[in-house]
Amino acid sequence: MVAVGRGLHRLQDAPPWVLDDTFALILIGPEWQDLAGSVTLTYPNPVLRQVIAELVVRSRYAEDRLTPGTFTQYVILGAGLDSFAWRRPDLLRSLRVFEVDHPASQEWKRQRIEELALPTSDQLVFAPIDFEVQSLPDGLDAAGFDWTQPSVFSSLGLTMYLTIDAIEATLRTVADCPSGSAVVFDYFPTDPYLDDLGREHLAILLPIAARLGEPVQTRWSPTEVEQVVVRCGLQVADHPSRDELISRYFADRTDGLHPVSSMRLVAASVP
Repeated sequence: MVAVGRGLHRLQDAPPWVLDDTFALILIGPEWQDLAGSVTLTYPNPVLRQVIAELVVRSRYAEDRLTPGTFTQYVILGAGLDSFAWRRPDLLRSLRVFEVDHPASQEWKRQRIEELALPTSDQLVFAPIDFEVQSLPDGLDAAGFDWTQPSVFSSLGLTMYLTIDAIEATLRTVADCPSGSAVVFDYFPTDPYLDDLGREHLAILLPIAARLGEPVQTRWSPTEVEQVVVRCGLQVADHPSRDELISRYFADRTDGLHPVSSMRLVAASVP
């Protein structure tokens, strides 16, 4: 569904695109049209447009941390149908990309990559991890992750479905990396930080997530998020408000597109 949103941004919104993902719908295959129809029926158009804007800006925000020459490893947690390895060959030359996902999901994606004849290399590493039986550090060890190298972790669309203990375990894993390493993650804010469309988004999403067996478990105020980051041995590098995101990524648009208020982004780094 995330890939559908990224693809719809390119199909429905005028350039400049916040994230130009030419591979999203291709990776899904013909089923993308049925999925897009389902999403359209689930969310009213004003909510859907803002959710799509958030899906693309969060990936753009994470990838903007990847300053060439500063980092040598990029870990994408819950990678799904992320297409970074094919969209950004310029960064792949200097980065090893570790895609972390459930083994079954990753196997399906690898079959699609083979069917589409997409190129792979030693710079793209698949790290299948079943978190019920394996920890993130152990899984990264098995995939050849180098803990001495400066790295960026991307954890998007995950924290809201995890317990606080699981979230802190991930952040502490990042804190074990060299100074300057970073993590980007998003979260659902508490009600005082939502506008009407943000509240409508969560009112639709929360019961769906619960019905699918992945209930939302954490929602935070901005202050609470920063306290968790510091408690796990990291420092807040950037915690943009929605208005700041609009100013950075949507200011040159004339169509009124901007991200939904029900998702916020944080970048934290190793001191």
